[in-house]
Amino acid sequence: MSKENVAFIGIGVMGKSMAGHVLDAGYPVTVYNRTPSKADDLVSRGAKWADSPAAASEDADIVITIVGFPQDVEETYFGESGVFQSLGSGGLVIDMTTSSPLLARRIAEVGAEKGIGSLDAPVSGGDLGAREARLAIMVGGSQTDFDRARPLFEVMGKNIQLLGPAGSGQHTKMCNQIVIAASMVSIGESLAYAKASGLDPKQVLAAIETGAAGSWSLSNLAPRALDGNYEPGFYVKHFIKDMGIAIDSAAEMGLELPGLKLAKELYDRLAADGGADDGTHALFRFYFEGKQAG
Repeated sequence: MSKENVAFIGIGVMGKSMAGHVLDAGYPVTVYNRTPSKADDLVSRGAKWADSPAAASEDADIVITIVGFPQDVEETYFGESGVFQSLGSGGLVIDMTTSSPLLARRIAEVGAEKGIGSLDAPVSGGDLGAREARLAIMVGGSQTDFDRARPLFEVMGKNIQLLGPAGSGQHTKMCNQIVIAASMVSIGESLAYAKASGLDPKQVLAAIETGAAGSWSLSNLAPRALDGNYEPGFYVKHFIKDMGIAIDSAAEMGLELPGLKLAKELYDRLAADGGADDGTHALFRFYFEGKQAG
């Protein structure tokens, strides 16, 4: 049985690896990215290039998108050259961007009117998880659409869960980001404390990472920061976007998140200080370089 045609839109830090896994699994893949050169490697490996989301979707059975911000998602789907301009009835769209739950529901509603299935499926695991095909994939949508997409999810990730109807994947990703925001602040403060007390932060990290304080961020991002490597596995500017979505979504539900608001204030300061395109672990510079908020 032949595999479905896949359009993959968004060839960024994570999308490139994810699209590569889909291609390596034998799916016919058409790619689009706003910066064409980022797709050159995939095209050299057999992917087909398209000049717009609409062109990429013309012959697709399934469209996967992972772009930057909610406005980029909106343009990708609803713009003049968007996915919904060309994807036919019976198609399936999977937005893997971390975006707004409200927008996920809108995509699902418009898709249903056109006979198109829809899943919101944001991911966690960063650039390393994308490269090693072990992302956590949080999915909102119907069981039927989830079952159809599952073989694709399985070539990109390991922990794959359907959480509920449209928007549920995005709400779950907000839960994930809330935890990460608090942990990034606590890791920075912990290692700053280690340094101030005369300890070797790397040795402290080795001592605590396998105990109750252990986390993915502690084991994978803190070592990069201690080596002065702030290259992005996930951009500060995108994390700020995520925190803003979580704060707004919480407000709609009548929920206060003071810890998240504090973390976002620190990240806003980091972006204003020139760190918007750094990795999220660049927050630790505030602690390592004595730039904490007073």
